[in-house]
Amino acid sequence: MQIILLERIEKLGTIGDEVTVKDGYARNYLLPNKKALRANEANRKVFEANRARIEADNAARREEAGKEAGSVEGKEVVLIRASSNAGHLYGSVSVRDIVEALVDQGAKVSKAMIVLERPIKTIGVFPVRVALHPEVSVQVKVNVARSPDEAELQSQGVNVIDAMFDTETGGFTEEVDPNLEPGEIPAELLEERAAEA
Repeated sequence: MQIILLERIEKLGTIGDEVTVKDGYARNYLLPNKKALRANEANRKVFEANRARIEADNAARREEAGKEAGSVEGKEVVLIRASSNAGHLYGSVSVRDIVEALVDQGAKVSKAMIVLERPIKTIGVFPVRVALHPEVSVQVKVNVARSPDEAELQSQGVNVIDAMFDTETGGFTEEVDPNLEPGEIPAELLEERAAEA
């Protein structure tokens, strides 16, 4: 289906471009959300007559999104989740979880603005893109951890899972003399106890 874009759409085009898209995409998303018009003579005339107003509205929305970007950019969201010892989450972090955490920090975002490339299913710090406007996007950090202490370590750049396996957290170990019989006390220990008494 041939359409005329009313706003910039990523990987498709900018305002006024005539592009061909699949019928379902146009009918179910672009046309109902007023992001495009069907490309016919009547709509071309309507678009050209209103082009200045459409571009001015877009510029105003872009400017407002640019102001809002300052309050969102660089934020770090900490999400505490249960996971296995290997760091795999029981479930995954959803867009809704990220939006709720950002709104709690005072940002004005919606689910449609969060661009999650792939689901977050492990512990770690992940960059997530927030598209405030088709032409304005910022990055936020999503810190997924098992506890606030782990989140603090991860925000300092420590890989918690690698650190957990690198450090040996063993119990008490005792030096063993291979020449002793079971239950026999080493001579050095006997001498130390005699000297203490």
